[in-house]
Amino acid sequence: MKVGLVGFAGSGKSTTFQWLTGVEPDPSKIQQGQMGMAHVPDPRLAKIIEHFKPKKHRYAEIAFLDTPGLSLSERKDNPRRLGILREGNGLVIVLDGFSGAPLAEQLTKFREELLFADLDLLTNRSEKLAAQLKRNKPQKEKELDQAEADLVKRIMETLEAGKSPRELHIRPEEEKTIRQFQLLTLKPEMVFVSQGDDPKAPLPDDLLKLAPHAMAAPVKLERELAELDEESRAVFMADLGISGSKRDEVIRNLFYGMGRIVFFTVGHDECRSWAIDKGATAIEGAGVIHTDLSKNFIRAEVIGYEDFVKANYEEKNAKAAGTFRLESKDYVVQDADIMHIRANA
Repeated sequence: MKVGLVGFAGSGKSTTFQWLTGVEPDPSKIQQGQMGMAHVPDPRLAKIIEHFKPKKHRYAEIAFLDTPGLSLSERKDNPRRLGILREGNGLVIVLDGFSGAPLAEQLTKFREELLFADLDLLTNRSEKLAAQLKRNKPQKEKELDQAEADLVKRIMETLEAGKSPRELHIRPEEEKTIRQFQLLTLKPEMVFVSQGDDPKAPLPDDLLKLAPHAMAAPVKLERELAELDEESRAVFMADLGISGSKRDEVIRNLFYGMGRIVFFTVGHDECRSWAIDKGATAIEGAGVIHTDLSKNFIRAEVIGYEDFVKANYEEKNAKAAGTFRLESKDYVVQDADIMHIRANA
């Protein structure tokens, strides 16, 4: 999963990128986007690893893409800067919570930039379709072009009214076309506030009305504390009333907020967490492990995580308790399922 970190210049976006990934921002890469990986901490997998003591283990990951900060004064280049995010799975809008700038106003203005970027893309597409419709083409191709032109017009009218395309009643046959546009206004979105030195400051109500699940952390402060020796860090944290870093909690919330879940494969050779979309089926989960498992799928052997713990992490105990299940390819995987895929050789 690739998630774009976006925000206005000076919002603390690149500092947040470094806090999440441990990767030093490289100014030479920022115009094209700089990638960094972060493991998704999971205490459930940690307990499984502790029990099995496998030769190797691996947590699910998020790829964060640090992007150029947008300009409030020179807006004409903002659509290009946002364009590198179109192939991403979601957006994390980073707001400046340390300068005193109103957070709700920042978010509203940034969402407007997303809207304008999509309008810019659709305007170009509309012009190309208009030119194509004037050419001599087979009737079927003309009908397809006209249908796309009508859809583009509907989306543009919605954006021009300041509304999200989510409010449109999209027909099933139109969904594939819309996916090709990779609209920023349709991507999953999370809001993160890079706070100042007061980590206990509550988020304002007007921001929470716009983004009920907004998160916050004193990123710069946490990075500075991490550089201290253990004794000094403990003293400063006690003075500030901080019990620990918010980083793990933020990464988990971003992961699940983007509509992802995990399932586990376990054993003495490897214990691993696999990321899939919420609502994915067993055969789709098999394909995440290896395409051959999806092609040759027979069944999935499944134990829920809590049942696995009650069974003392033993399949035979789960079978005895009746919590070991055989599921078909259409089974909808649940978060933290223990799953073993059976497939033809």
